[in-house]
Amino acid sequence: MDTARKRIRVVMLPWLAHGHISPFLELSKKLAKRNFHIYFCSTPVNLSSIKPKLSGKYSHSIQLVELHLPSLPELPPQYHTTKGLPPHLNATLKRAFDMAGPHFSNILKTLSPDLLIYDFLQPWAPAIAASQNIPAINFLSTGAAMTSFVLHAMKKPGDEFPFPEIHLDECMKTRFVDLPEDHSPSDDHNHISDKDRALKCFEQSSGFVMMKTFEELEGKYINFLSHLMQKKIVPVGPLVQNPVRGDHEKAKTLEWLDKRKQSSAVFVSFGTEYFLSKEEMEEIAYGLELSNVNFIWVVRFPEGEKVKLDEALPEGFLQRVGEKGMVVESWAPQAKILMHPSIGGFVSHCGWSSVMESIDFGVPIVAIPMQLDQPVNAKVVEQAGVGVEVKRDRDGKLEREEVATVIREVVMGNIGESVRKKEREMRDNIRKKGEEKMDGVAQELVQLYGNGIKNV
Repeated sequence: MDTARKRIRVVMLPWLAHGHISPFLELSKKLAKRNFHIYFCSTPVNLSSIKPKLSGKYSHSIQLVELHLPSLPELPPQYHTTKGLPPHLNATLKRAFDMAGPHFSNILKTLSPDLLIYDFLQPWAPAIAASQNIPAINFLSTGAAMTSFVLHAMKKPGDEFPFPEIHLDECMKTRFVDLPEDHSPSDDHNHISDKDRALKCFEQSSGFVMMKTFEELEGKYINFLSHLMQKKIVPVGPLVQNPVRGDHEKAKTLEWLDKRKQSSAVFVSFGTEYFLSKEEMEEIAYGLELSNVNFIWVVRFPEGEKVKLDEALPEGFLQRVGEKGMVVESWAPQAKILMHPSIGGFVSHCGWSSVMESIDFGVPIVAIPMQLDQPVNAKVVEQAGVGVEVKRDRDGKLEREEVATVIREVVMGNIGESVRKKEREMRDNIRKKGEEKMDGVAQELVQLYGNGIKNV
């Protein structure tokens, strides 16, 4: 049978967070262009937010499939996503996701796909696929340095990680280890930690593991991870979403940038799932003010909290910065802002998607990691020469002078110039090879499908 001619049908099952759904959707689009038919499986609340992104050319090749979680009294359907989920319900959402296994099994039986591509938290998914003779591939939307750092510590406890540049500063150890979603009621005997889930998912992957990264940034970590886990790693590139045209009512930020000189402003954002403490907010505000650099800052508060913006910021801050700064509440068109020629730096928490966007748009990073994988990602960024990390004091606190110094260096100094040059080289390289690389990824999947037929 000529597998190249057959349209391969793939079920995609990401974890229920936007930072996972988005790269799975971008991967789906790239495969759909290469004669794959995609069944994109998630909860109704998540699917409703991606439906608008699939009109037109993808409406036939990417089909949305609803995964229904069991209804638990404390978890109504609008909470079947991490977006806006109160942190104490993280473990409950995970439990409900696990309990959807039987429903997912029926979905696979009904669709009878050729392949399953799954995420890092659901070891039950590849097990169900195996029981139905469906090859299943793990796709990770975290970086290779971060993944190998965690898995190395699990597989070789006590051994030094072989790349000394990737380490956790003392103050970050608790923030890194203290994964907020990792806490679960101790009476839940079925509870396994996120790290154990990730390890099981990795080990159960058929043939290889796909990762949202690229060799130019993480080549040595990709090779190390492959050796550590005895599995081939297939990098799929940064998978950055092309900004949608339109959104006219949101474009105040872009109008503001149009009036600024080239590379003279920074964009400041700490992601959708981290909220700054009062103290962090103050040090960053004063740091921006002291830097004397133009800025757009997206400030977020937890859903349901009634906070007045001018009360959360230092007294008189908005008046003092005046035209130099623009503070926006909750949302801004990040990709469009980063693409704007007036942006000369991105003050970022170093969530992996933000790192990928920065490099893809050629914007140097001022790294201020806060938690989870971010401290490791910040070290990757600095090591690769595409950003500079803001150092904290001995107690792990941010200092306004240090924030201001790094912002100035990146936007106005020689460091910024070399970072920009390095980043643009990397970006041009990725863009040039991007389509060819994705053809290679598609070929790997076609081959796996072909092998699957022979083995059944």
